[in-house]
Formats: sequence, structure tokens, C-alpha cells
Amino acid sequence: MHMLSIARGIGALAAGLAVGYQLLSPKSDGDALLRPPGALAEKDFLASCIRCGKCGMVCPDRIVSFGEGINASDATPRINAREGACRLCSDFPCIVACPTGALSPVENRESVRMGTAVIDRDRCLSLKGMRCEICYRVCPFIDSAIYIKYSMREGDNIHAIFEPVVNTELCTGCGICVQRCVVSDPPAIIIRPR
Repeated sequence: MHMLSIARGIGALAAGLAVGYQLLSPKSDGDALLRPPGALAEKDFLASCIRCGKCGMVCPDRIVSFGEGINASDATPRINAREGACRLCSDFPCIVACPTGALSPVENRESVRMGTAVIDRDRCLSLKGMRCEICYRVCPFIDSAIYIKYSMREGDNIHAIFEPVVNTELCTGCGICVQRCVVSDPPAIIIRPR
């Protein structure tokens, strides 16, 4: 009976260590999450964020959500741009509310780097010859983070292509373009988190 208790104790200890390892291990790049403005690099963010939820409570648009589970990034703040994009508040209440510095101050709206928009050229309506340009029109940094490149349609001397192009140096990754994309899921534009 005593040996059975020891075996159960060792099994519980091993399970606890496995859970602890998962809590301390960041997700792979393929599982990267879109974090609120000012988020530290993922490893530092996971080490600093205490999962208090204050950033989500003060978000005026209520777009910061929290996962559940046992991985390190679970229960941490994230943004699902398709459901609700970051509006890049000028006073950044989410950063101000963060008690640990996991969300660090940014100089201004233009200096935010949550990620970068990526256009799916096979799904983009503009690249199919239709005038869409919604991602371009809703971008808070129109003609800078996203601009339009004009070209003639291949084999057509009359109609032009109005191609949205992302400037990866200036894109903040706010996700407004993703939220407003008219192409049904998946949208023709995504945010690749930094």
C-alpha cells in the first residue's frame, strides 16, 4: 500500500512538472498571438504578464480577450483582429493599466508594432480586377502603411488593377484592415504578429 502511494506521488509530481514546463514554454511562431500595443517580445511578455486582465478592462472597444488553458500564452491578452481591431487609442489605456510593464510605453500611434498586414494575393478582390480597396480606405495610416499601386490588367488595354500594397516598415498591425475585409473567412488580409 505504501509503494502505491509513492508511485502515485511520483506520477503526480511528473504531471505537475509537465504542466509547469508547458506554462514556461512559449508557443511556436506558427501559433503567434496578436498582442496589445506595447507588448514586449513574446518570451519577455510571457515572463512579465501576470494575467491580471487590466488591459482588457480598460480597452474602450473591449477587443482584448484572454484565452484559457495550461500553455504559457493561454490566459494572456490577445486580439482577434477579425472580431475587433485595435483602434490605437492616443492615450493607450491598456499600456497605462499594465502593472508589470509587459505592455511598455510607445512614443505614438505610428510607432506601435503589433504585427504586419499580409495580403493573400489569391483572395484579394482588387487583384481580381474588382475595385475594393477597403483595407486601404480604413487604414489609419492611409497612403503610408497601405498604399495603392496602379497597373494595367494583363491582356486588357482599358482596365486597371488597383492593388493594395502593405508597407511593412510602417504597418502597425492594428488589424482594422482584417476586421473590415469583405472577403469571407478567411479574409484576404491577415496580421502576422511580430
